[in-house]
Amino acid sequence: MLGLLLTLTAVAVGVVVRADPDRPAFQSLDERWLGWMGGPHDGLYAVAAEVLNWFGGPPGVVVPVALLIVLIARKRWWSLLYLLTAYGVGGVAVVQVLKHWVDRPRPENPLVRVDHGSFPSGHAAGAALLVVIVGVLFVPVVRRRMWWLGGVVFTVAMMWSRTWLHAHWLVDTAAGALAGAGAALLLWWAFAPLLARESEPGTGVRGRSAGRTNHPAGTDTRAATRT
Repeated sequence: MLGLLLTLTAVAVGVVVRADPDRPAFQSLDERWLGWMGGPHDGLYAVAAEVLNWFGGPPGVVVPVALLIVLIARKRWWSLLYLLTAYGVGGVAVVQVLKHWVDRPRPENPLVRVDHGSFPSGHAAGAALLVVIVGVLFVPVVRRRMWWLGGVVFTVAMMWSRTWLHAHWLVDTAAGALAGAGAALLLWWAFAPLLARESEPGTGVRGRSAGRTNHPAGTDTRAATRT
């Protein structure tokens, strides 16, 4: 199962970092990458990094809140529960537990305000989590492949921005993306039968993205939407 594999990989990297938080086994790689991110920190790159920093910070909560309002308006209660659980487990519990357990120092002189703990990156985790949630709940199967590709690009851009701003080491961002995507995929698997109910005859919900598309294995469940 992909979700379990991604989550366990993030935890395994955390075990390696926790063994020596100041100088883990791949510290030289992180330092080399950080050197490439040395600047100058201005121009178009600065604008892009600041926008992504805003998107992944507290102001970016407008996005999941907007999704929540849409689901309430459409009375997609199982989808709403999946969204809330994914953010609660993947966006808060997994990331914060790893942060406090690993306790890795951040790079010196970050260019933005940061909180405690560098591993894993909450911004990268949130980006990957959002990509999976939107893909599961709103993107039809026929368009999902392009969505995943675009989501990878978005998540990698978020990872770049966190290192360019010296807020995280490279490995922190990779682990964050794995943790966020892994948690969302695991919960998708757990919620798949409930999400499928929303498209069954008599439930009042028949959206292309609400029924046929809600299966973590990518199975086309057209039969559930035929009337």
